[in-house]
Amino acid sequence: MSDCSLADNVHRVLDNALDAGEGLLRLSPTWVPRSFLHPGKRIRLRPEDYYAYGAERGGIDERWFASTTDAANEGRVWHEGQSFVVFQGEQFLLKDAIQEAGARLIGSAMWEKYGRWPVYSKFFDNMGPIPHHMHQRFDDAKLVGQEGKPESYYFPPQYNNCDNNFPYTFMGLEPGTTKQQVRHCLEAWDRGENGILDLSKAYRLKRGSGWLIPPGVLHAPGSLCTYEPQWGSDVFGMYQNIVEGRVVPWSLLVKDMPPEKHRDLDFIVEQLDWEKNVDPNFKENNYLEPIAAQSGDGWRDDWIVYGLVDGAQLFSAKRLTVAPGAKCVIQDPGASGWITVQGRGRLGTLALQTPTMIRFGDGTQDEVFITHEAATRGIEVENTGSEPLESLRYFGPDTFANVPNVGDAAT
Repeated sequence: MSDCSLADNVHRVLDNALDAGEGLLRLSPTWVPRSFLHPGKRIRLRPEDYYAYGAERGGIDERWFASTTDAANEGRVWHEGQSFVVFQGEQFLLKDAIQEAGARLIGSAMWEKYGRWPVYSKFFDNMGPIPHHMHQRFDDAKLVGQEGKPESYYFPPQYNNCDNNFPYTFMGLEPGTTKQQVRHCLEAWDRGENGILDLSKAYRLKRGSGWLIPPGVLHAPGSLCTYEPQWGSDVFGMYQNIVEGRVVPWSLLVKDMPPEKHRDLDFIVEQLDWEKNVDPNFKENNYLEPIAAQSGDGWRDDWIVYGLVDGAQLFSAKRLTVAPGAKCVIQDPGASGWITVQGRGRLGTLALQTPTMIRFGDGTQDEVFITHEAATRGIEVENTGSEPLESLRYFGPDTFANVPNVGDAAT
């Protein structure tokens, strides 16, 4: 089905889908390959489907949630990274649904300010570490017509039955590192491993915890499967040239920098947020532990992603756990993207079931977009299974009047 026919389909189907779901929209899985990475094989995709886009595109190691963001991949299919709404055998882009009924889906404040759902989340699942890289700050990304990308991490136990090859993440740069040292690493790009990890520190990854990563901060994610609420952009620059024997092309360092700056090493170094990279209190200022938000008889709702990025509330996330046989009503001040990570049950009128194995192209009952109107009205959640029903949901900018600060879990 073409992009145009999908867009034409929205007006006819969307109102019926919203009425039937009482403001909830069922989403189908969105799979994203990366040519330079090695799938970790824990995101429930059938093993024979990891190269469903073709071997030349690389393996699928990401599943994106409630996304209206394009994946910045060479050779991408036209909808790569975009989430689809499914209803009674028909489908259309979540992006088109929001364009059709923006305020109803994401609230008038977000619609008027952004004109879109400006965030997304994903499971990132790699077999080993990936290159030390950063995502551009907003002013730097604007130079190439893009937006910056702060992001966050949470390591769901349900998707981390094994550690894979390297459950540690290098983050930032050691205090005292100089810009000249980073420049030397770039100068050595074609002379073997460039040594940039010698300037950084690795942190052991802990299931059930997370991190907040501002734009411009170097990080080399390790091998735990990660839930990543983030800004709706796919910009990055790889500053490490060889990982586990795999060569990283210079093009992946400079892909989101102005063409005339592709060999300007000083410019490339200045793309880093230096103060945040060499912060002597890096862990204290970026590490996240769950914080209780609400609880009741047989259920609890915890903050898992919170804090501000340069003073702004850009995204946040919660983890809801409901005991077998229990019910609760969740009421949030804004829309969210929901993924079920354990158990089965019901969210409003929609059935929930955590899949064991997913065929590429098949639908599931684990993912939902909760519209602004449904979230503010309140939605009943029921666990109809024999194990805890657990879900993660992420929110867009300025959804809450206040969110916890990084470090509050330790107080």
